[in-house]
Amino acid sequence: VQLQASGGGSVQAGDSLRLSCAASGRTFSSGAMAWFRQAPGKEREFLAAIRWGDTKTYYADSVKGRFAMSRDNAKNMAYLQMNSLKPEDTALYYCAGAVSRPITSNLRNQAAYTYWGQGTQVTVSS
Repeated sequence: VQLQASGGGSVQAGDSLRLSCAASGRTFSSGAMAWFRQAPGKEREFLAAIRWGDTKTYYADSVKGRFAMSRDNAKNMAYLQMNSLKPEDTALYYCAGAVSRPITSNLRNQAAYTYWGQGTQVTVSS
């Protein structure tokens, strides 16, 4: 199973980026997919998750209203549209996949996700 994240880059504050996550070898259509990020010297932080069977997407307060996650089950892809980027958004961004459907209270927990991509770097300058 592989998760391949792409779309990162270096941008100015206020710009937008769209990250993509391609899953191969396994489908996560019955589980969940999520995005996390890790800045230098900080712990990995939950950003967003979509769970199978849900109509809502779960977001961290730090990105709610600026980031939007979507997924395409047919293509086994997940996306993270990031708008109004800030320098504090600078981090390595990871996509993650859970084969089984996590309970709501676990969606923000890294341990709920078995598969992880290699990360894509996002750098936002002021």
